[in-house]
Amino acid sequence: MKLVEYADRDMMMLDLADKIASELAMALDHGDRAALAVPGGSSPGPVFEALSGVDLDWGRVDVMLTDERWVAEDHPRSNTALLKSRLLVDKAAAARLIPLYGGSAAPEDCLNTLTKGVEDALPLAVALLGMGEDMHTASLFPGADRLSDALSAKAPVLLPMRAPGADEPRITLTAPVLNGAMSKHLLIMGEGKRAALAAAMDAADALDAPVKAVLADMTVHWAA
Repeated sequence: MKLVEYADRDMMMLDLADKIASELAMALDHGDRAALAVPGGSSPGPVFEALSGVDLDWGRVDVMLTDERWVAEDHPRSNTALLKSRLLVDKAAAARLIPLYGGSAAPEDCLNTLTKGVEDALPLAVALLGMGEDMHTASLFPGADRLSDALSAKAPVLLPMRAPGADEPRITLTAPVLNGAMSKHLLIMGEGKRAALAAAMDAADALDAPVKAVLADMTVHWAA
């Protein structure tokens, strides 16, 4: 794991967008397509906005979320809607979105279809992750019902997930998919998350600190 500290958040966002763009360009130089996985939430928004204007062959880029809340796109908690409004605009509007929501009552009802879409886009060229102060990443929450399955080396690419800290069912990429990315970045801000990262590194078991399962070869980007 490599930790990069920044003097301010704006500098971090721009630098991270530039790194991701360079890594995607390199992947496109060596293959027909490149896949990018990104988190939801508001924190990566400035990265998305900077990245959306980059001159890349976006028509050959597959974009997916690392995880999604099982809510419709018109719901205020939809990460898909956020992705469409902040990343898949401007030049990046040409990218192909790999969906993680299927419109059914429960994620299990369309898991096979969603899994096929993800599998066809793998391996990831770049994975951008976030982390909560509870040390979750993607929807790999401490105490989640299928966390051990998702951390297993034999995990399927996609799993439904329910956890005490999650308001609705989730669907998430699993640890082997995230660890299979050519480049991995973790974006965190504030002293609380810096302390959570340190705690995760010291944790004896990734079941208690799920982000620990994906920290190998990770570049962590932090600003106060």
